[in-house]
Formats: sequence, C-alpha cells, structure tokens
Amino acid sequence: MSEPVLLPLTEAEAPEWQERALCAQTDPEAFFPEKGGSTREAKRVCLSCDVRGDCLEYALANDERFGIWGGLSERERRRLKKQAV
Repeated sequence: MSEPVLLPLTEAEAPEWQERALCAQTDPEAFFPEKGGSTREAKRVCLSCDVRGDCLEYALANDERFGIWGGLSERERRRLKKQAV
C-alpha cells in the first residue's frame, strides 16, 4: 500500500489561527533552515506570537517533521512527544 499524498491546504481549508500567525508575515525561510542552520530568528518570532500554542498543537497532531512550529524545532517536538507517551 502506498503512502497517502498530502496536498497543501488551500486558503479556505487552512486553520483560522494561521492567518494571525506572525510567521505568515515574515520570511518563511527562517522557519525552515537548512540542516544545522540557526533557528534563533524563527524562535524569536514565535515567542511573541499569539497563536503559538495553536501552532504547536497543529504540528504535533499532524506530525510536522520539518521547520519551526510553535517555537519548537523538529528535534524538540519529537522529545516532547516522547515525554507525553
């Protein structure tokens, strides 16, 4: 059985909180750094974002494996999920 293909959400399907996210108003490359690249700028933006909790919840529920979501890196989200089990 093949893996399902995930298509990007259209604006109509995107969660409402994404419209208020500060990352939507900044350089997206900061949130998806190259391997070993700095996450400092993205995390700084996340610290003052009103929807940080919604973002992290979304990333955990949808198993987002890349980028900074809710102020956490991929590695930090994996650690958080392991602690929850």
